Amino acid sequence: MLKKSHTCLIILFLLIFCNTRLLTQEKAIVDQVVAVVGNSIILKSDIYNHKMQYEAQGIDLGSDPFCEVLEESLYQKLLYSQAMIDSIEVSDDHIEMVLDRRLRYFIREIGSREKLEAYYGKTIAELKDEFRDIVREQELSKAMETKITNNVRVTPSEVKRYFNNLSEEDIPVVESQIQLGQIVKIPPVREEEIQDVKRRLNEFRERILKGESFSTLAIMYSEDPGSARRGGELGFVSRGELYHDFEAVAFNLRPGEVSEIFETKAGYHIAQMIERRGELVNVRHLLLRPKVSPYDVQKTKNKLDSIRNLITNDEITFGKAAEKFSDDPSRINEGIMVNPQTGTTKFKPDELEPNLFFVVDRMEPGDVSRPTAMYTDDGREGYRLIYLKEHTEPRKANLEDNYDFINRLALEEKKNKKIEQWVQDKIESIYLHIIEDYIHCDFSYEWMKNSKTTGME
Repeated sequence: MLKKSHTCLIILFLLIFCNTRLLTQEKAIVDQVVAVVGNSIILKSDIYNHKMQYEAQGIDLGSDPFCEVLEESLYQKLLYSQAMIDSIEVSDDHIEMVLDRRLRYFIREIGSREKLEAYYGKTIAELKDEFRDIVREQELSKAMETKITNNVRVTPSEVKRYFNNLSEEDIPVVESQIQLGQIVKIPPVREEEIQDVKRRLNEFRERILKGESFSTLAIMYSEDPGSARRGGELGFVSRGELYHDFEAVAFNLRPGEVSEIFETKAGYHIAQMIERRGELVNVRHLLLRPKVSPYDVQKTKNKLDSIRNLITNDEITFGKAAEKFSDDPSRINEGIMVNPQTGTTKFKPDELEPNLFFVVDRMEPGDVSRPTAMYTDDGREGYRLIYLKEHTEPRKANLEDNYDFINRLALEEKKNKKIEQWVQDKIESIYLHIIEDYIHCDFSYEWMKNSKTTGME
């Protein structure tokens, strides 16, 4: 059942932006209140949309998917109702951070900010306004769940007992894991190239001030592919959505004003204010990136080859070399890469970007690659050596090698039991109504016990 792991909350947290789109696509849904938990209602459209989301993620909902999804929705609403009773709070700053993080996720998945806005027919700011209350409710539910399980701990003896009670078939498989290190070198940009970029931007600025169209010049010359085709226009944004250096300029422009040249991590810009609405601004910009010379690219690759020779000849360890030579922040951790999805130093094969996986797949533990091309988060070209520290094959877990993994499983089971008891206790006292359409559902919890099942409209 979905309820038993409660990890489906995370999926719903990630996929909230699908709701409006799915409902728009399926006009045949006649909305209806199907359940009430405390002061919260669950709509038929909620059940339908969540079902579509789970199925899009390949989650098996069993023989009666609508019952499965309703039970998960009942659980979430129960958490939310108790959070309101307990006066649990989440700050506005936290809600904005969550919204921004989810938007970045969807922008990355769909390809660009422009594609996301086109998909929904709304600006980023409008999407945030539409889903802010939904996110707040979900974060309160999440905070309530954390409160319930906050003091749950497992002892070493409980971990051992948990593992020993598993049947052979139930012993979990530890997936293949990869641990990598990197030494990154970023070729320098020559001062004359920077000055040439600034000269060109100054020429564009003068032409705009003399009456030429900023939009046309952005289409022709801007090196920001996302906005160039729209004449450099970014659409309405709020603070925190763009580079800090960009916002420092954009939010201080007057309508129609063209900025001086300014620098961000992406390169050098000029910008023009189109319109301001309170704390939202719509600007256009023209971006040029200074180019690295082929000579400096080759010099960087030669430097990495020399570092590789030092490592392979045992004249220096990879960790010491990373600390001494790498341009990446990972150098403080001996070059070991951190998985951005998990915050750990272990990657599953499908968590590696394709180009990196292609390099690693041909290596053995202990190998150091030849220099390979890469791009930093801000779009700069670089090169790196990759060190394959560890590559484990899938295998059944054991206490000696995978204690931390089994400890997490034992803790999760204990937390689930705590939640199950909490839900059963709350069902005794919470106000519940569920319509007759779902009276047949074989729920894991006794939702019908105190529910006045009706033909509610």
